[in-house]
Amino acid sequence: MAVLEQAVRAALATVKDPEIRRPITELDMVEHLAVSADGVVELTVLLTIAGCPLKGTIEKDVTAAVRSVPGVTDIKLTLGVMSEDQRKALRTHLRGGATIDIPFARPGSLTRVIAVASGKGGVGKSSVTVNLAAAIAATGQSVGVLDADVYGFSVPRMMGVTSRPTRVDDMILPPVAHGVKVISVGMFVQGNAAVVWRGPMLHRALEQFLGEVFWGDLDVLLMDLPPGTGDIAISTAQLVPTTELLVVTTPQTAASEVAERAGSIAVQTRQKVVGVVENMGPMTLPDGSVLDLFGTGGGDALAGTLSRLTGTAVPLLGRVPLDPALRLAGDAGVPLVLSQPQAPAAAALRAVADQIVARPARLVGRALPLSVG
Repeated sequence: MAVLEQAVRAALATVKDPEIRRPITELDMVEHLAVSADGVVELTVLLTIAGCPLKGTIEKDVTAAVRSVPGVTDIKLTLGVMSEDQRKALRTHLRGGATIDIPFARPGSLTRVIAVASGKGGVGKSSVTVNLAAAIAATGQSVGVLDADVYGFSVPRMMGVTSRPTRVDDMILPPVAHGVKVISVGMFVQGNAAVVWRGPMLHRALEQFLGEVFWGDLDVLLMDLPPGTGDIAISTAQLVPTTELLVVTTPQTAASEVAERAGSIAVQTRQKVVGVVENMGPMTLPDGSVLDLFGTGGGDALAGTLSRLTGTAVPLLGRVPLDPALRLAGDAGVPLVLSQPQAPAAAALRAVADQIVARPARLVGRALPLSVG
């Protein structure tokens, strides 16, 4: 039976907690395992909290993994709940015992933090954010989205997230949608209630989302900033100084001039502007004619201006054509790059994502693996 038990443990090691995204064996969630002579497996798996919203997923995944082991004839699965001491041990294991610590601000962090900014609302900043996140995740990278637009949160709707985050004492486990970890203040308010906060509360909320949410080992964290250059933009630069800015505008001259202010904040905060995305650009109609509803040239003008202001080359990463399908996808909760990958807007967004992925992460402030002999 020792051989069969070992095989069962190996199968359990392939089952990941759907929120923490790590094997349940690594998280000490397997409390009891016994295999009888006739191949019946008795197993107790501990949930992180009572009423775990993904209890059914864990039960299904564990059962499927154990039944796939040759020699197993049946499984008797019991789901328990971690004690306070076990949860404390889990938090220590995941966060190294730290209280509020922002992992992305550590000198050795390998996560690229990209804040998606705009000068004004209504330019499609959130649509760009969620589609870039889904496109990057589809390449196999680990991606998170932090909806920092506290007053105008829309990421949960656009990502199709309806569940609330799970709390393990003072640690928050973010929901996962389309392979992307997502957190938003919209997950904590009742219905469509307005959030009425002033500067200090906004800073604290952002600090909690960065430090108390268990993001795991992310390759990329995208932050959907509110429009303009207010408290959240300043707090982002303070809390994670290595954050890069991605500025979204429409082709309209008035919009690109306002977006210039959002990008120019990088001069004061010493952040890098990774590039510009022109959204709602000219679209090709069925008869072959081109409709430039919001004009042309705004993205090029903004990239040129930001290049002069920052003293570095700020590229226009892409032009996303005006496409009703992009709006419909956002309302349906499935990013366009996944629901209609052949759509012109989806192709343009994937091209932007490819350029972001191809760019090396900044090494400023990071320790390099060098030693002096």
